[in-house]
Amino acid sequence: MPLTTQPVCDYEGSAYRTEFWGAGREYEDAVERVALSHLLPPTGRRIVEIGAGYGRLADLYCHYDEVVLFDYALSQLQQGREMWENAELERRPRFVYVVGDFYNLPFAAGLFDTVTMVRALHHAADAPQVLRGVSQILAPGGTFVLEFANKRHLKAILRYVLRRQDWSPFDPQPVEFATLNFDFHPAWVREQLAAVGLVVREQRSVSHFRLALLKRLVPTGLLVALDRLCQPTGAFWQLTPSLFVRCLARTDKRPAPPGACFRCTVCGSTMLADEEDVLACGDCGARFAVRDGIYDFKSPVEGGTR
Repeated sequence: MPLTTQPVCDYEGSAYRTEFWGAGREYEDAVERVALSHLLPPTGRRIVEIGAGYGRLADLYCHYDEVVLFDYALSQLQQGREMWENAELERRPRFVYVVGDFYNLPFAAGLFDTVTMVRALHHAADAPQVLRGVSQILAPGGTFVLEFANKRHLKAILRYVLRRQDWSPFDPQPVEFATLNFDFHPAWVREQLAAVGLVVREQRSVSHFRLALLKRLVPTGLLVALDRLCQPTGAFWQLTPSLFVRCLARTDKRPAPPGACFRCTVCGSTMLADEEDVLACGDCGARFAVRDGIYDFKSPVEGGTR
């Protein structure tokens, strides 16, 4: 299984936590938490968030026994590890931090009860490939909660009608509105999910009031309460910039073999042995670093293959 040649949006070394999620984003953070809390199963054994960044949403997963935070940027996960290992939590799960490429997920097939992906798919130049990987790592009947940037939102429709935007929000194909930033048509996303065996069971529209003027004039708590009331309308129409969907995996899938966890991203083997600061593949000999408690699968370390 060769490493991907797709371009990847890399947040390594960025101040994403403070610059993007600093003051002014309280509304977006709160309404995404409302949607995710509603769609997550009430209990579970193992969950992974793909594109977790610094773990902004990790406290919502504490009813799981094991929480895996997966991201491409080592620095983001280092921030998350520092934050959550020292956090006071009512129930503390086992946190696992994994660096890797979402086109080539380093997990055994059928491993996770639940997979979440929030504000990550919009960086995927090949979204179908990412969704195939998600489907593979879900356990039989597992839940996938996906957030994606909606191409057919109200503001885009108005801009198109007024001829202030070239691309049509009604065209089902994804649009790259900035480098490695994509908006997706809801129908297209549902088609891609169905193609990999994931059927949408629930859909919620989110961020109905994502306007700078409204956020300045109206108290955040009131906007969040109104958004909470409006989110179920996503079952009927999808006109907001952000959409959340809950999907279920097929029940006839095979679960992960007992004891299997990681998968070699070079050959696909799940026979990885822990050798202090590396995981070594027993089949192809690839070796992956473990840095300060963070598993790094972005590329094998030197001397990695026989």
